[in-house]
Amino acid sequence: MAMAMADAKLHRLLLAFFCLFLLLLPAVMAADCPCAEDEGEPVGHRDKTLALRYKLIAIATILLAGIIGVFIPMLGKAFPALSPEKEIFFVIKAFAAGVILSTGFIHVLPDAYERLTSSKLKENPWGKFPFTGLVAMVAAIGTLMVDAGASSYYTRLHLRKAQPAVTGDEEMRDVAQDGHVHVRTHGTHGHAHGSVEVAGTSTEILRHRVISQVLELGIVVHSVIIGIGLGVSDNPKTIRPLVAAITFHQLFEGMGLGGCIAQAKFKNKAVIIMALFFCLTTPVGIAIGIGVTNTYDEESPKALIVEGILNAASAGILIYMALVDLLAADFMNPRMQSNGKLQILANLSLFLGAAFMSLLAIWA
Repeated sequence: MAMAMADAKLHRLLLAFFCLFLLLLPAVMAADCPCAEDEGEPVGHRDKTLALRYKLIAIATILLAGIIGVFIPMLGKAFPALSPEKEIFFVIKAFAAGVILSTGFIHVLPDAYERLTSSKLKENPWGKFPFTGLVAMVAAIGTLMVDAGASSYYTRLHLRKAQPAVTGDEEMRDVAQDGHVHVRTHGTHGHAHGSVEVAGTSTEILRHRVISQVLELGIVVHSVIIGIGLGVSDNPKTIRPLVAAITFHQLFEGMGLGGCIAQAKFKNKAVIIMALFFCLTTPVGIAIGIGVTNTYDEESPKALIVEGILNAASAGILIYMALVDLLAADFMNPRMQSNGKLQILANLSLFLGAAFMSLLAIWA
């Protein structure tokens, strides 16, 4: 009974959250519209004082949005219905995966194409080969290698540490491809099946830890670039819509990363470090942009190449992580495969996440 009431409260909370988002969308639209006092101003109007004020507001709001987003999925202890073992977690994670997928395809990859195909770059080689696609592909392949290699390494490492604990009746422990331990014994010559559990950590948790760390890397790279881009701008009309759009961007990405961190079951210290690292990257990028405003030229060939390559690499990482480690892993999970209602809710949540994040591309 108590659990049912908790689930009902959680559903109302999530409904309120989405309603709040829809109510705030007009505010984002309004941010893109010129106010009455701005009428008559030239398109390239620059006001360093007003722009700095907006940037300071951006640091505070984006930081708060990041904190809220990344910690929402970690409230499993306070709200049991939010724990990774509950079905509602699949729905929340699908929404966040849609956000991350849209970030890679709609926000980051087009920016990379724009920079690496700029007319300010030399025709040879930048105009003769699609470097954006190449960098994104290499980043995705590299992420696969790191993902698989790190998971394999940590599994072998923990198994070696657990070897002294093996009793005399056990000849060998084999880790099958399905992630289960097969234990052959003298007495039975049979198999004991279960999740690989060594040194108190299962292979599934180890994999979630690798996923969360690689995902954070991809998010951090483009978050710093976004922050610097906002920080170097002196045009209030450009900054206003960016503040609103990046705030939502940070909120939703935080939910995706927070879900992975929650499943990884890190110690509290590690959770706090990872969460703060994510929350601070965009504000730090803005601060860096403010500091180099007078010397940084975002249209210079060097800046275009560096930002374009980093954005392309980040897009490859995010797209791979969203499709392979978040969506494929959850949508092929036996719990979802055997639950038609959960499949419908997860698919709907995925489309909503991708749609909302894609919509923000109008302003940023």
